[in-house]
Amino acid sequence: MREIGRTVAEWLGAGHRVAVARVVDVHGFGAVPGGEVLAFRDDGSREGSLLRGVADAVIASAVPDALSGSAAVVEAPVGESDAVAAGLACAGSARILVHAASDPSVWETLASGRPAALATSLTSGEPVAVSGPVADTASRLLAAGVSGRELVDDVLVDVWAPVPTVVTIGGGVLAAALAAQATLLGWSAKDVSSVPDGVAAVAEFGPADVLVLLDHDPAMDDVLRVGLAGPGFIGALGSRRTQAARRERLLASGVSAEDVTRIHGPVGLDIGARSPAETAVSVVAEVLATRTGRAGAALRSSDVAIH
Repeated sequence: MREIGRTVAEWLGAGHRVAVARVVDVHGFGAVPGGEVLAFRDDGSREGSLLRGVADAVIASAVPDALSGSAAVVEAPVGESDAVAAGLACAGSARILVHAASDPSVWETLASGRPAALATSLTSGEPVAVSGPVADTASRLLAAGVSGRELVDDVLVDVWAPVPTVVTIGGGVLAAALAAQATLLGWSAKDVSSVPDGVAAVAEFGPADVLVLLDHDPAMDDVLRVGLAGPGFIGALGSRRTQAARRERLLASGVSAEDVTRIHGPVGLDIGARSPAETAVSVVAEVLATRTGRAGAALRSSDVAIH
């Protein structure tokens, strides 16, 4: 979603007319991810995807009017063979809103890796203020931490939770295990090895992004200092002695005690992890618990809502 946010914002900033297509509701198809967007520029360029392309033809028919300001909700029935060939579970149908994109701010928010919400009238295709019941719906969807959509009367509310990027520094089997765990969760992952590359990576962090520092080299403190100035999750591997020495160095370099406490180190929940794969589960579990404000305790010992 960052890429489509960046693209749409750039198109609008350059003075292009832009139309976007968003799913209103679906029947059938199996599991369909939330938050999909297909964007069209006035010169025919496009970005994004919707329903694995099965509705592209009917969407395209509504784009010229949408570029001129006339929104439409189009029906897209898809037979079994076409749906399965596209990778959907079964036949189905969808209603799709095709409308002009006018306000670049929501797309700029997406591009920055921050959570975003867009409410649009199905009747006019115009943006609707995120207030009252619409705001309540958007807040509830965003609190779930995943992209999704919901109708509030005739208003389509889409929320986009940014996909986390897990940056590891240090390589090796644990970095590979964390990359595999990130992939399983639908997150992205990359490993860097140098201080400049690490600094560059964390300087671009949004709130959903994750640093896991595996390298104990004191030179990597520069990466932590930059990361602590941003909004992401900052984790560091190492013994308690290593963590204490790192803390003293950072404090001596001028990092505030409050910022130092943001470092999750030793990173991970205490689940008795031993192997790299188990340690990766422990680390992403702490990321998830931190994001949702949970303690990471066993569900049977908690009385909070399970989901």
